[in-house]
Amino acid sequence: MPIFEYKCEKCGAVTEFLESAGSRKKHLCEKCGSADTKKMLSAFAPLVKQRASGGKCDSCPESKCPYSG
Repeated sequence: MPIFEYKCEKCGAVTEFLESAGSRKKHLCEKCGSADTKKMLSAFAPLVKQRASGGKCDSCPESKCPYSG
């Protein structure tokens, strides 16, 4: 099961939740209890796209990057 990040629209806190990819479950903010949370774009997503397209990761030394084509 993947981990998703949600940002609270009320207080701005970011919380991670373990859930299935197609889940429509509403999450409460762990900081303020608000139900007004939105799923954030994962930092992992751009790496997958770069790997699939043969691109290189900007955070790795070029000689050691596992995402290099």
